[in-house]
Amino acid sequence: MSAFDKYKLSSMELPKDLKKLSTKDAAELCAEVREILIDTVSKTGGHLASNLGTVELTMAIHRVFDSPKDKIVWDVGHQAYTHKILTGRLDKFSTLRQDNGLSGFCRPDESVHDAFISGHSSTAVSAALGIACAMKASGDKHHALAVVGDGAATGGLFFEGLNNAGKSDTNIIVILNCNEMSISKNVGAVAKYLSQLRTKDSYHKTKSAVERVLDKTPLIGSPVKKTIRSSKNAFKDILLHSTMFEDFGFEFVGPLDGHNLDELEKGLKAAKSMNKPVFVHVNTTKGKGYPPAEKNPGEFHGVGSFEIKTGNPDVVTSDSYSSVFGMQLTELAKKNKRIFAVTAAMKYATGLHTFAKAYPDRFFDVGIAEQHAVTFCGGLAASGIIPVFAVYSTFLQRSYDQIIHDLSITDYHMVFGIDRAGIVGSDGETHQGIFDVGLLTSVPNTTIYSPSCYDEVRLCLSKAINEDTGIVAVRYPRGSQKQTFGEPTTEYCLEGNGADTLIVTYGRLSSNAARARAILSNKDIKCDILRLVSIYPISQKILEIFSKYKRVIFFEESYFSGSISEKYTALCSNVVPVALTGFIRHAPVDVLLDENGLSAEKMAKKTEDMINAT
Repeated sequence: MSAFDKYKLSSMELPKDLKKLSTKDAAELCAEVREILIDTVSKTGGHLASNLGTVELTMAIHRVFDSPKDKIVWDVGHQAYTHKILTGRLDKFSTLRQDNGLSGFCRPDESVHDAFISGHSSTAVSAALGIACAMKASGDKHHALAVVGDGAATGGLFFEGLNNAGKSDTNIIVILNCNEMSISKNVGAVAKYLSQLRTKDSYHKTKSAVERVLDKTPLIGSPVKKTIRSSKNAFKDILLHSTMFEDFGFEFVGPLDGHNLDELEKGLKAAKSMNKPVFVHVNTTKGKGYPPAEKNPGEFHGVGSFEIKTGNPDVVTSDSYSSVFGMQLTELAKKNKRIFAVTAAMKYATGLHTFAKAYPDRFFDVGIAEQHAVTFCGGLAASGIIPVFAVYSTFLQRSYDQIIHDLSITDYHMVFGIDRAGIVGSDGETHQGIFDVGLLTSVPNTTIYSPSCYDEVRLCLSKAINEDTGIVAVRYPRGSQKQTFGEPTTEYCLEGNGADTLIVTYGRLSSNAARARAILSNKDIKCDILRLVSIYPISQKILEIFSKYKRVIFFEESYFSGSISEKYTALCSNVVPVALTGFIRHAPVDVLLDENGLSAEKMAKKTEDMINAT
């Protein structure tokens, strides 16, 4: 028996049966969906506020269009939980983001209704346009839809897609879900423009061209046209004149009330009937239907488990690597007015809210635009500023060209605070921070620190800003520290007892290595431990240490190709690497570390096996 058997949705053939419902019945199902979302995410964690805001929009899309023949691309997938529920995954929804359960994002290998993977922002228009062009070439008359959160509209790739989609003569429909929030509150000229559209209270009459299209559309054309003419709400004059989206070549529909099913369906039917590029502007409320999330949508963007009645999280952490980084940067900025902080729509998530409050004139949130952020930092650095860009590891990879071309070539000095470095767990493949080491070690004039505890974060950040030159990265994991390691350092720490076997690691894995050594000690197996903090460039001192051991086992929470262990393996014949290969699925961090040979127990087992083998 499923936990969802009490819901009407459980007995329906989805999404097919949605089209058979009256608008009233469909609205009742929306209430069911909200209850399911709140109940499930309160247990599994996940993206709550964004999904509560798109319930009616998703329902309307599936009632008007025919998935999977019509292709729906979500940007990003953290607003697609209702889509999962309405496309036959209700029975598995309790496994959301759990080990071997549903992904928190869209995955084509999970369902035929997921047209494209969707973990990173601003990609949907480009992907949907590719799909639309392929459909056109094959004679397929169905539509490709890009459902875009307005936070994604701050990214340059969104506009690159629009620039080509508007002139494409394809059946592409871009639906902008405008709730004035991404993770932090939206910033910049685009956000201001969308806000003006959102509140505009006078509209031009429906274009005659659209009326002609509707006149020629069988069955729905005449009723839709009649509704447009007679409506007294915002749908009355459905097409705004001379929006920037029309200038891109789109017909424009909206703004529509994103929580009014009747209005949404009429607007989407009008867009569908045009058979050309159409831009649909939908206004929603992030967190709709759950007061704590409506009041604090940023806090309920991505959450752990929480108490439904109060909205309070089950576990409240008083500190984290992110908060320690942000507070230390704020302290350093007191003495050094050249320090500026930059974020890409992650002010709170990266701990920069403390800096922003203390030094608003030296803080910049550029929106979801990592490429711009890095080149912007290059401009600051060229002017004598020391820019510090706090960014998730997974999002740093979007700015690879800018790191090389706009920073490294000219040897400008800037600092990356690389948050969520290593395995992040339940967010899965698109968010695992396993590529930043390989990325940055391929760039000249780069130094990388991977501290093992809070004290080393503080020490490394201070050195990165005040002493080092070129590109400097301080990388740290999600969550809080596991243990401290005596006197903090920015170089390395060797704990030796004269053994012939050396375990090497850095960052979060240092605590696992210490536990592995204890496990081996209980078996009377000796090994030494080398804890790296400065992990790149390759150190001659470290090579000399390696040369004194019979075997060196290097455990690394990074993708092997381009990793630190790969580099030492190429230089030393006695080094055996244990690193990550391929993409890492979603599951709890401890499960994934063990699965990939990086838990304390697996480290001890690998070391024992190697010693016994030789």
